Amino acid sequence: MKSRHKRLTLVVGGVAVLGVAAWLIMSAFQKNLVFFFTPTQILAGEAPQGRSFRIGGMVESGSLVHQPDGLTWSFIVTDMAHRIPVSYKGILPDLFKEGKGVVAEGKLSGTTFTAEQVLAKHDENYMPPDAAYAMKKGQEAKDATAKLGATVSADQSKGGK
Repeated sequence: MKSRHKRLTLVVGGVAVLGVAAWLIMSAFQKNLVFFFTPTQILAGEAPQGRSFRIGGMVESGSLVHQPDGLTWSFIVTDMAHRIPVSYKGILPDLFKEGKGVVAEGKLSGTTFTAEQVLAKHDENYMPPDAAYAMKKGQEAKDATAKLGATVSADQSKGGK
């Protein structure tokens, strides 16, 4: 074989090896890619069905229940606009508390999110930007609904409709 053909074979082989390596990296990345969703997005149908994803928000006060088996917990995650019940079997992190931020990874089973991992917010001043934005939007929606209800109430008390 001429040296020209040897070089061409070497270049083609190198490109093929790089292509296979890039494909393997991309497929591994795709399998491990986990998206973050708020309760509002989940109820709107934006969360993937049958795939693992993360839910984030606040643990609703008074919702934490320890099941009789001693290892299963249930609680509600809220973004102040909507609520999603969560079930988790395992030991909760020390910083996990009602009224505090949480991110849980798992799958949606009907209307309940079954968590495989629960991460508690580590600092009371820190919140991931996506979670902070979702919480702000949820609170704004709740405030707008309350304001509309107060206006309708006031109109009805004056005799209007």
